[in-house]
Amino acid sequence: MEKLAMRTPSLADANFAALAKLFPNAVTEAVDENGVVVRAIDKDVLAQEINAHVVEGREERYQFTWPDKKKSILLANAPIAAALRPCREESVDFDDTENLYIEGDNLDVLKLLRETYLNRVKMIYIDPPYNTGHDFVYEDDFAEETSSFLRRDGQFDEQENRLVTNSDSNGRFHTDWLNMLYPRLRLAKDLLADDGVIFISIDDNEVRNLRILCDEVFGERNLAACLPWQSRLSMQNDTDLSVNHEYILAYARNRRIENRRLKESNTGTWYQRDSFVFRPLPLNPDNYENPDNDPRGPWKADPFDAPHVRPNLTYPVTNPITGVQHLPPSGRCWRISPEKFSSALADNRIVWGKNGTGRPQLKVFYEEKKDFGSVDNSWFSGDKVGTATAATKELQELFGSTAPFDTPKPVSMVRKLLEIGFVRKDDIVMDFFSGSSTTAHAVMQMNAEDGGRRKFIMVQLPEICAEGSEAERIGYATICEIGKERIRRAGTKIKTDSSLTTGSLDVGFRVLKLDSANMKDVYYTPEQYANMQFSLEGFADNIKEDRSDEDLLFQAMLDLGIPLSAKISRNDEVFSVNDNHLIACFGHVDTTLITEIARKKPRYAVFRDSSFSSDSAMVNFEQVFATYSPSTIRKVL
Repeated sequence: MEKLAMRTPSLADANFAALAKLFPNAVTEAVDENGVVVRAIDKDVLAQEINAHVVEGREERYQFTWPDKKKSILLANAPIAAALRPCREESVDFDDTENLYIEGDNLDVLKLLRETYLNRVKMIYIDPPYNTGHDFVYEDDFAEETSSFLRRDGQFDEQENRLVTNSDSNGRFHTDWLNMLYPRLRLAKDLLADDGVIFISIDDNEVRNLRILCDEVFGERNLAACLPWQSRLSMQNDTDLSVNHEYILAYARNRRIENRRLKESNTGTWYQRDSFVFRPLPLNPDNYENPDNDPRGPWKADPFDAPHVRPNLTYPVTNPITGVQHLPPSGRCWRISPEKFSSALADNRIVWGKNGTGRPQLKVFYEEKKDFGSVDNSWFSGDKVGTATAATKELQELFGSTAPFDTPKPVSMVRKLLEIGFVRKDDIVMDFFSGSSTTAHAVMQMNAEDGGRRKFIMVQLPEICAEGSEAERIGYATICEIGKERIRRAGTKIKTDSSLTTGSLDVGFRVLKLDSANMKDVYYTPEQYANMQFSLEGFADNIKEDRSDEDLLFQAMLDLGIPLSAKISRNDEVFSVNDNHLIACFGHVDTTLITEIARKKPRYAVFRDSSFSSDSAMVNFEQVFATYSPSTIRKVL
């Protein structure tokens, strides 16, 4: 039997192992700052292997940095020992729902989710705290590991992370905000599927820095768009200009450029599209006409020139009516080669403006292009996707005459992102600054409209509602309470709307709360206790006294990479997850029960070290599984 790690892996160790596997000759030994011999990477050997210029010292280079950036990287990679504890009483349809609502610092939560949800999330939308000089930001502790706590004056969350107001008079105004966001984005990237996309709302204060930050985390080539959103329609006369916009940055996990052929024809014409993030809009047949009665049907004239200059596609073409020669505009080229141009001209696929005397244009036929659609507009107008005012009204409709959250986003805007982001009917959507849970509302709404089974994962710090705020006045203590109640009310509203209701609509959610590890310190560092005098009774069990069997089950699921939304059934003290994919028992275990479990041939079997009824049961454990289910992976806590 092997022990479960019960803590997240070190990403730095994983990166070292990957480099060592690729370049074993670059692995060496060195002495660290404490005089201890450690394994290391020889950068000179590595530079030779990759045959690239390595920048070091004071050599000039393009870079984006700020105070504590190196510590921020270390924080993203550092392992933690923490747990996500289920809370049935605050959940809705706990046993059957596939949605998750997680309370806690999103940095630790993302670390806990990383292995299980690696490359599995189709879309992430976040609306992080804007750096306005008034909002609270997370102040992560760079002096210690995340799992250790340092008491300082200030306001703390339940995991001892300090919340501070980032005043614009603070010398670390940008630094604190960047340190907050950077490690979280690095972890978010790992969760995105290969065809996934992240959308990030931001305003003018940090849009410049956020874009450079995302270029570094996701890669500059993976920028899909910077979408201006018209956040208000009314005018403000108390500023130099009425600021009526915000932005949504969209980055792909892996942007791919594809050439997509519309239809075989004697010209072999290719229409090029960047096909990576956004879902194309359906074509409007009203935009196509057939003034020359072409037998191929309605068409419209598209530009014949294209970006990216290519010498073999830069040549003169002659208008047969006027005899005038035309070259592509500066910095552009023609779409097709001279030979294909001649074929297209003979096939009546080239037109010369409305009166025949202009520059060349390419006929695009509706029947040939209808299956490929057209690109959307990058401008998110308030009248089409909603405004901040509309979002507040949505909350007022759900909660009564008042809105308990100050900066919600409209459901229609997030719904638009789900649509253009190619979120399929079974995909996972995440929001780790979930606030009032607009994203969860939009996912349920979309499922109701098309019968989908999309799952959401909401993550929110249990930030205390401001004293004297509307939220506090009507009885909400934390932002999490607002978010959970919003999902409950929105789900009820959607389900009771007969025009939207579907039989399998999931409007429930499992509540999980971040807490310290389920295991006592002796579990992680037994060597520290080997020579100490202590009570055997106090350490007979390595699990904390206040933890339930269900707490242990969910941590085992995380360690084994089983989704936290998995179907769970329980028979006395035995848990079955996803139809015996995992069977766990943390109560009394004897040879009879071990045999019963082994006969079911689970993929994983997990037990509590102290639960075996006798030494003989423990001795027989391996033999029983070797007989009935040798392929089962056995673990103990």
